[in-house]
Amino acid sequence: MRIHYLQHVPFEGLGYIEQWLHKQGAKISFSRVFEDSRFPEPSEIDGLIVLGGPMSVNDVSLYPWLESEIHFIAGVIAADKPVLGICLGAQLIAKALGASVYKNSYKEIGWFPVERVASARQPLVESLLPKQAEVFHWHGETFELPAGATHFATSKACANQAFLFGNRVMGLQFHLEIMLEGVETLIYHCESELGAGTYVQQTNQLLRDDHHFQRVHSMLIPILQYLFLNETTIEP
Repeated sequence: MRIHYLQHVPFEGLGYIEQWLHKQGAKISFSRVFEDSRFPEPSEIDGLIVLGGPMSVNDVSLYPWLESEIHFIAGVIAADKPVLGICLGAQLIAKALGASVYKNSYKEIGWFPVERVASARQPLVESLLPKQAEVFHWHGETFELPAGATHFATSKACANQAFLFGNRVMGLQFHLEIMLEGVETLIYHCESELGAGTYVQQTNQLLRDDHHFQRVHSMLIPILQYLFLNETTIEP
């Protein structure tokens, strides 16, 4: 299994996903777009993971590589390869599928619940996400749902938290891959974002014990199995 990932800043990496991929014996490659925006051919990979970052999808004038990255993501989707986008990554997938990305009504930073949305694909959605779960967020923008996508998670602060497009393309606004080290690094690099806000927690609330991280990782595993191993008891 050849999995490629797109990294937007040095301090946001694969987190728990890296451990999971190593357990599967996957060959991992990457494009650090902040250094070099060359991408492989879709035929050279078996799946794509698009990570988060502090920039906006719409900041093409500041980050010219965004345009070529969106084009690459669209090509991987068109090649019918599995794609997982996290936070900025979900917004990039939405953009690649023709949907708008814009400032959310609230910044959402911290441990807040998401709820599963009832949908026509309910058995599959139920197999991938609990009815309600507390997860880690760090975002100020949101996406419209791409045409034809299944909406499957929401929160009080942000209506569109997750979508499934087709059978193998998923966008998650929240971070199930996050580890304690990842939270500490985000605080170090982005502490200026932790101002007053209805859905903005402070440092002491962000740094949780191992149980919280283990719980979100256990939620991520069936998603990774479904997308990259085609494993589920539910027909897509």
